[in-house]
Amino acid sequence: MRPKTLDHVALWVADRDTIAAFLVERLELHVIDRSERFTLVGSHARHGKLTLFDAEGPREAGTLAHVALRVSDLALAPAELRGAPFEVAEGLRLALVEAPTSVEFDLDHVALLSADPASAAERWLDYGFAPAPPGPSGAPRVEAGGAWLELHADAPAATERSLLNHVGVLVDSVAEHLAGAREAGIEVDDVVDAPNTLALFVTGPEGVRLEYVEHKPSFSLV
Repeated sequence: MRPKTLDHVALWVADRDTIAAFLVERLELHVIDRSERFTLVGSHARHGKLTLFDAEGPREAGTLAHVALRVSDLALAPAELRGAPFEVAEGLRLALVEAPTSVEFDLDHVALLSADPASAAERWLDYGFAPAPPGPSGAPRVEAGGAWLELHADAPAATERSLLNHVGVLVDSVAEHLAGAREAGIEVDDVVDAPNTLALFVTGPEGVRLEYVEHKPSFSLV
């Protein structure tokens, strides 16, 4: 099991249009797809994206601390969006990280709250993530193709209305990851065969839902 990189972060939100509008107007992302259930927003369909699913509000951050997007030149971003993570709406916090990138606003890392970050980082290795040194924040993290899960020390409050739906990682073969999950004793939640993707869902450390997603040859979103 070895994810290629972070593909998307899926969120439960009560007002996806407001969040999508912020991302489009302030960060110059675009709506890649919109259906009755969700809105997909990003700078490029084959790179890191945010998926906004309709859900009853209000939502609570739960295990999600923030999502960081990568830019090549932070000085080009609006001044008020530089530096510390900023709140968009409904508890969603984003951060901008300056680093070399082939695509502006790609996913850099997902920061998760953890009661035991070191232990959680070790357990994420069973799901195909690679060991990685701590990031600039000093928090433990694990890597997937140059992007990271970052584990921040803070026990998340229990909630039935979590903001985080799941973290999606891109893979070459869902079939191989399904076999790997079964071999590793990882319980499979679901396998979804959609028109453009094939997806395997499992529950990762501390209840974080993880999706392994394979782009089919028919994948044509831009």
